[in-house]
Amino acid sequence: MLSGTNWSIVNVRLSAALPLAVASATIGFATPAHAVGTAAGTTISNTATATYSDGGGNPVSVPSNKVDLRVDELLDVTVASADPGDVQGAPGATNRVLSFTVTNKGNGSEGFRLTPLNAIGGDAFDPATTSVVLDSNGNGVYDAGVDTVYAAGSNDPVLAPDASIRVFLLSTIPASATDGQRGETDLKAAAVTGTGAPGTTFTGQGTGGGDAVVGATGGDGQDKGFYVVSSATVAFVKSAAVADPFGGTKSVPGAIVTYTLVATVSGSGSLANLAAADPIPVNTTYQPGTLTLQGAALTDATDGDAGEVPANANVAVRFGAVAAGQTRTVTFKVKIN
Repeated sequence: MLSGTNWSIVNVRLSAALPLAVASATIGFATPAHAVGTAAGTTISNTATATYSDGGGNPVSVPSNKVDLRVDELLDVTVASADPGDVQGAPGATNRVLSFTVTNKGNGSEGFRLTPLNAIGGDAFDPATTSVVLDSNGNGVYDAGVDTVYAAGSNDPVLAPDASIRVFLLSTIPASATDGQRGETDLKAAAVTGTGAPGTTFTGQGTGGGDAVVGATGGDGQDKGFYVVSSATVAFVKSAAVADPFGGTKSVPGAIVTYTLVATVSGSGSLANLAAADPIPVNTTYQPGTLTLQGAALTDATDGDAGEVPANANVAVRFGAVAAGQTRTVTFKVKIN
């Protein structure tokens, strides 16, 4: 029976044989290191140590050999639409922009091949994508002439782990599309190193010289974007109501004229940047403080609200985006000179 010494082993195997004259012993193993999320190409090194007391009561340490593990690259990517809803376009409209976010979910720097998909099926029409554009200034908004036009295989975006890039698809709406119809265009991003079933390995092709292993996404990602045909139109009607100084409705000097402007949007979708402008008629004087929008007073000055009457000469009111089925009403008063 062995007796008289205590010793322990930490981690893995030893590189030197221990003397036989050892007594009661305990062996403990550290928890293995997990490389999930660790950058590809990182080396994980590990050395164990055995310690014991010899027959004379002296402590002795014996190191193991060092074990090095190089972390392989995981190929994973996601694609997500960045639009809050369908992108509107009239029949025949060009350069209508869909926005997507491509994110590298792997642990190594990776290039991604981008492909627009239009012939999806199940929609009312197929948009025609004319260009794919990379958000080169990173502001999240398509800037014509500033952002970089993408050419597959030439400037595939290379993303660091967890990095993202905004990608824009510019498409033409078919002239034959009709009001309210929807057309789908998808964006697909695929790892340049390769795709396949999860676990597929590309030997020696990973970042840092290790292998590249396809992750849960298959090394590619895809999401949907939609265009909707909007043929919204506006009807704009102006009317006048006269109140003369004698309690009647005659257009005589001194009479007050209330003008009403009504903009009604019909069709589908909405009209952007809708506005109204009306010069004060000759031989009349604008009555300060009488400008209203939807019954609410607006100031005459050029300030933060939606309207102004510069120099009491021209009424200007901005409605912004107005959806089909909605109406905007402006009123103001003048006095006949």
